[in-house]
Amino acid sequence: MPGGKPAGVRCVQLDADNRCRIYGLPERPAVCSRLRARVDMCGASRQEALANLALLERATAPAAPTSARVPAPPEPG
Repeated sequence: MPGGKPAGVRCVQLDADNRCRIYGLPERPAVCSRLRARVDMCGASRQEALANLALLERATAPAAPTSARVPAPPEPG
């Protein structure tokens, strides 16, 4: 994905079974090659692993530009 994969966006290289189409190829991004699965990341099931990855993506997503942020509602009183 030119410019990197934004958080929350499905990688275009994943097939219908969520397998990387470019695994092992030189085109595979370095960030993907360096990622090492760990028990605390993967959990005990596929569902837990996907939930953990979603949390990681949210935690590492760049902040939205100030102009794109939704203003907080006014405080009561």
